[in-house]
Formats: sequence, C-alpha cells, structure tokens
Amino acid sequence: MKVACAQFRHEGDRTASLDKAIEWVARAADQGADLIVFPELAFDFFFPQVRADARYFDWAEAIPGPTTERFQVAAAKHQIVTVINVFERAAPGRYYDASPVIDADGRLVGVSRMLHIAEEPGYNEKYYYWPGDTGWPVHPTQAGPVGVAICYDRHYPEHFRALALAGAKLVVVPTATSTSEEAFMDVWEIEIQAAAVANQIFVGVANRAGTDGELQFFGRSFVADPRGQVVARARADEEQLLIAEIDLDSIEQARRHLPFLRDLRYDLYGGRQG
Repeated sequence: MKVACAQFRHEGDRTASLDKAIEWVARAADQGADLIVFPELAFDFFFPQVRADARYFDWAEAIPGPTTERFQVAAAKHQIVTVINVFERAAPGRYYDASPVIDADGRLVGVSRMLHIAEEPGYNEKYYYWPGDTGWPVHPTQAGPVGVAICYDRHYPEHFRALALAGAKLVVVPTATSTSEEAFMDVWEIEIQAAAVANQIFVGVANRAGTDGELQFFGRSFVADPRGQVVARARADEEQLLIAEIDLDSIEQARRHLPFLRDLRYDLYGGRQG
C-alpha cells in the first residue's frame, strides 16, 4: 500500500487552505495512495503560538462538523483513507487538539485527541487544549489498523507501545514542528525510528512547511519502517506530497526476527498482553 504525508503550508486564509487540501486528497489518490495524513492544524494559522487569547476559541468546531464533513465527501469520492487535524469543540468550555480518521468510503471511523499537551515558547497549548480523553484508539480502516500520535505525543514511547499492543500497524503523526524547537530537531527522526523498531510498526510523520506568524516550520516529513529505517523523506521547509510504499505484511517478518513484544514482561509492568 501507499501512504501520503502532506507536507502542507497554510495559505494565510482558511478557505484557500481547505480548497488546496481537498486538491491534495485527489492528488494523493491519483498517485495510488491508500491513506493521506495532514499536519497539525494545517488549515489554520497556528494560533497556539499566541499566548492566552480567548478569541481563538471561536475557531473551534465540532467533530463531525463542517471541516470533517468536507473531507468525508472527498475521501469517499477518491476512495482514500484521510486523517486530518482540527481544533475541536467537544462541549461548552471543553476543547481538544483532535484528529478525525475518515475511511475510504467517507465514514468517520473515530477521533484521536492529543493526550500530552505542550507549554513552551511558541506552543502555549495548555491554555487552549484539554488533555485528550480518548486513550489510544486504533481505527479500523480499508488501509489497515491505524493509530495516531498528535505532535507532542510523539515524544512518549508509551504512546506508540499502547497503540502497537492495541493492534496498530501504522501510526500517523500530524505535527507542527518549527525551528524554534531546536532540541526536537536533533532527535526529529531518531525518536520515531526508535518507536518504529521497538514496536515493529510503520510510522508516518506529516509536518507543516513555511512561515506562519513567528514560527518557521521545517518540513522534513518522513516514513519509518518496522526495522527503524527511514524509507521516505521530504525536503526541508517547502511543500511536498510525500508518497511512500509500505508493506504491512513485513511487520510479521520483523516480529519474527525482533520479538520485542513477545518478550515484554507484562507481569512486571502491571499491564496485560494485548
């Protein structure tokens, strides 16, 4: 199967950004992709860089809502699994950084909410987001079982382990990582490679590109395989629709040679085998 990571630049206008994103769904499908994942908050100005401005709560919407429903139509039309990221208004006063997962027939399969919330220069997220309450859902799609790790979630190995134990074969990572996060740039690929090989899964990272407000997003989206190798890598900074061919059946072979999940000491960790 083929996975598309949409290294996307916000157009400065929500309508224009959404129109372009719908075109990218069609482009990915035309190139044979079975799944496309967009970056974090790809269709909006990255407002968490602004500290504590309540006006941005007006940008939130329900799931399903106008944005999700528009991508549901596009996913069904082009028969491609689509993972987006939106600012979700779940209830009065309750907001999440959330990724709807849409199957290739247009059905909303489920929603993953960001569990770990950052607070640092350029990422004043604790003001805007509640900590996610969805746990680690694995979404059954026509492209296989898919998990989601939203941006800051990717720094937690436990997140990937929980998804792998729940049956995820592919984990997608919508992110908005900028040059202001110098420490993360040093481990940009390493931590994902480690998560991929530790769990013998595929991981596809979709980062934003271009300048948005005070932040310069550096792109470099990529896909890692079950042996931890980067099998596809996008250019730095500029927009790119990265297409990677992956073989989910190779997970079985990797786990035969790297039986890390078999040898987990569930009895010591206090968990149970999935």
